Order: sequence, then C-alpha cells, then structure tokens
Amino acid sequence: MYIGAEPLKPDSNYFEIEIIDSGDTGSIYIGLVSSKHPLDQYPGWVPDSIGFHTGDGMLYRDAPKGVIFGPKCETGDRIGCGIKFENISSQDNQRHFILVFFTKNGKEIGSTVYSMPFGGLYPAVSLHSVGEEVRLALDIKWLPEEDMLMCIDSNEDEWSRLHDIKLNGTILEYAGRGKSIIDVGLAQAKYPLDTTHHYFEIEIMDPGENCYIAIGLARKDYPKYRHPGWNKGSIAYHADDGKIFVGSGVGDPFGPRCHKG
Repeated sequence: MYIGAEPLKPDSNYFEIEIIDSGDTGSIYIGLVSSKHPLDQYPGWVPDSIGFHTGDGMLYRDAPKGVIFGPKCETGDRIGCGIKFENISSQDNQRHFILVFFTKNGKEIGSTVYSMPFGGLYPAVSLHSVGEEVRLALDIKWLPEEDMLMCIDSNEDEWSRLHDIKLNGTILEYAGRGKSIIDVGLAQAKYPLDTTHHYFEIEIMDPGENCYIAIGLARKDYPKYRHPGWNKGSIAYHADDGKIFVGSGVGDPFGPRCHKG
C-alpha cells in the first residue's frame, strides 16, 4: 500500500500509475484516501476513501462493494486519478463535495461526486498479487482532451525547421530519399519546452517500411541529417527498436517497439 505524503491540491490535482506488470491476478487499485486510512485496506473499501480496481473496472466508495465504472486495464496501461477543484460545492458549511475523475491512457473514463474528508484526499495505490509492479508519477499534469487539442501545433510557422518533412495540418510525413543513414527527415519546433508546455506526443499514422521514427528533445542547432538521440545535446526514444538514445549512436533497451496507432 502506498499513500502520498501530501493531499491533492488545485496546483497538483492529479497523479498516474503505469502498470509494468499486472501480476498473477491484476489486483491493483488507484484512488484517494484520508490521512487516517489503514494500510491493510484497499482504497475505496473503508470510509473516506475512493478507489478504482484496474483488474475489473469497478469503482469502490467507502465500502467493499463496487459498481461497474470503467474498462479493465492491462500491462502497459496508464491509469490516472484526480480532483476537479473548480467543481467544489459545500453543504451546511461543513464538508465539501468535489468531482473525482479517473483516466486511462490520458483519456477520462469517468467522474463521480465525492465528499472530501477534513484534511483532504491523498494519492493511494495498493498491490495485492505476486508480481504486480507499477510506475508512479506524482509530478504530472492532466489536461482535458479538448484542451490538449487546442495545444497542438498545426501551422508551419510554429516549426523552426522542417528538413525533408512535409507538413499537412498536424500530420508530419517523411519526404526524403530514404537511401542512406544520413537521409533523415527532421522536424524541430520553434520553441523549447517550458513549465507551461512541458509535454508533446505523436501518433503513428503509418510506420512506413521500417518504422524508423524517433521522438525526443534536441538542442536548437542539432544536425538536420541525424536522428534525435544520436548526437550530443539530444535524447530520443526510437520506435523501431524501443531503445533510448542519449547523445550516442548506441541505444539502451527502454520500452516496447511501436506500431501503427
């Protein structure tokens, strides 16, 4: 059982887990609990706690009796939990009622009104069966899907360089020869990541012949004929082999190979 050191707040209202291994039975819970939550009880099974069971998609509120809420989750899925503080209401100037929401792979799967206990609600994760393993991310921001769409760069003047890359709205398409190791297509944004815009992602529409696609970060004057990660001042994840490259042409195993979609 893990319980966070601080309750969720308006400026840190969300956290996630990534299921590294679902273990024998997949009895992984994610949710919110009070500061007095017993360490031998699942989130949602006792008063002042709410939890989502990733193995069967059931939601538990204050008692060991769940209701159907969302999809089942498996190894590789990212599950998040947060509070929409802007939806706070009160009753008789006592307890506040908030909106607790859960996500799967960045998309909201549902929300529910919940009574916040005095002292707030703390991030909680519980594991039960042999082999279960998750990666916890507390310092993460979540934006509603409609807000994420507003942040997508779609204009050519948002890119500082498009070398052998054809831009069609939000779609980047390789336009090089593809004959040798230096025939790299590079798209580099005009502005660096910052505390407000600290994340980006791509969807593979077509992997091509070999899925030689890399995503990462690079210095402003990075060579246009080199994949990100191959030269100093860059780091990148390569979709074809699942390796991470950090300023070198030799990568280390990091994650799964990627495919269309």
